[in-house]
Amino acid sequence: MLTLLLSGAPVHADPMTDETVEQLVGYLQTNTVNPPGNETEGALYLAEVLDAEGIPWEIWESAPGRGNLVARLEGGDEPPLCLLSHIDVVPSETEEWPAGISPLSGKVDEENVWGRGALDMKAMGILQLRAMVELKRSGTRLDRDLLLLAVADEEIDNIGVHTVLERWDEIGCGYVLNEGGIGVKDVLFEGLHLWPISVGEKGVLWVRMTAHGIAGHGSTPKPDEAPERLLEALLPLAAWDPELSWSPALIELFGAVGETRSGAEKFILTHPWWAKRLLKKTVKSNPLTHAVLIDTVHITGMEGANEPNVVPSEVSALLDCRLLPGTDPDEFLNGLRDLVDDDKVTFEVLSSQEAGVSEWRGDPLYEALGAAIEAHDPEAVVAPALSPGFTDSIYLRELGVTAYGMVPLLVSQEQVATMHGHGEHVPIAELDRGLKILINAITRFAGEEA
Repeated sequence: MLTLLLSGAPVHADPMTDETVEQLVGYLQTNTVNPPGNETEGALYLAEVLDAEGIPWEIWESAPGRGNLVARLEGGDEPPLCLLSHIDVVPSETEEWPAGISPLSGKVDEENVWGRGALDMKAMGILQLRAMVELKRSGTRLDRDLLLLAVADEEIDNIGVHTVLERWDEIGCGYVLNEGGIGVKDVLFEGLHLWPISVGEKGVLWVRMTAHGIAGHGSTPKPDEAPERLLEALLPLAAWDPELSWSPALIELFGAVGETRSGAEKFILTHPWWAKRLLKKTVKSNPLTHAVLIDTVHITGMEGANEPNVVPSEVSALLDCRLLPGTDPDEFLNGLRDLVDDDKVTFEVLSSQEAGVSEWRGDPLYEALGAAIEAHDPEAVVAPALSPGFTDSIYLRELGVTAYGMVPLLVSQEQVATMHGHGEHVPIAELDRGLKILINAITRFAGEEA
């Protein structure tokens, strides 16, 4: 049964808001922490809502307990639109959360709903579910099928989306709306409401770099030991400082922000030649913007040393490389080998995926998202963005699917930081606005009179 709102929680003038909050509370209380995931329980929770509305659904399991929900609202013959979310959430350090709030509580206060996944990304999953329900209730005629896809294991191995891809002929979506961008207040300038729509994501190359050498006793340092060789191999990687590569999406984002400014700020932001030269130091000083403009090599961990008095013959470093559109992972790996220049250091590819970007200029779904956001936030600045991380969308773009990332919530930078962090929460007022934005965007894009 759907979880009832906690005693004393606010009741809102709009019944849609209370229904949204109630269903999000129950979803947050469903334990889908990955590992182990247990996403089938989350899929069944969503399916209960669909059953009550007469919307057909199926669950495709990637493994026992690792379910993926597929539901369809029938429309016309245009390529279907898929509303994509993931059911799993990351673990939490419960003791670091605010007093009286546990990650699986789904606690509701006067302003927020609290719980792991409130932003990443159970709120979006519920908004997508609610949009499908409200469109069915209203009898809105669509020119294409609307699919709800809630998948397993996005946070670790992406097994859910791969299960869906194996049966893509049963899905056949031409467009996907997923996580990625989210509205953020006061970023770049105080008072700015920036709504970035993720139109692409950097590629990924995960590598285990292993140094080989002689084993020995820790009491006597010797030449050709693996730990020393690994340290020497890491130094050029840590010092690597590639030139910035300005993506068209970032240039357009700067231009859109510039139109809200005046004087020198407006001139610089709206003229790419000046923006690239005068903002170079600024973007390099911010880790997020810097990462969007370069191929990155991030040393994320070490393996191989077990005892302080034993020198192992092999030690490894884990490298998380994120690659810009146009960078070939194989060529980049060869560049790493050349940079290290040591035949006793080997490279093992753990995962490799090229970047993907969907063309946004003139695209009807992108324009519908922008128009819907602006209709419900007059202060909005909507612009394309390239994400430094990746989502399940990266695999769909390989098939030629147009995929955008936009969670229709406007939050503070502090609230964004609670994703994967402590005290994750979502404002109730933003759930209300977010649902209206999503319904508006779908209707603009897929309504028969759109």
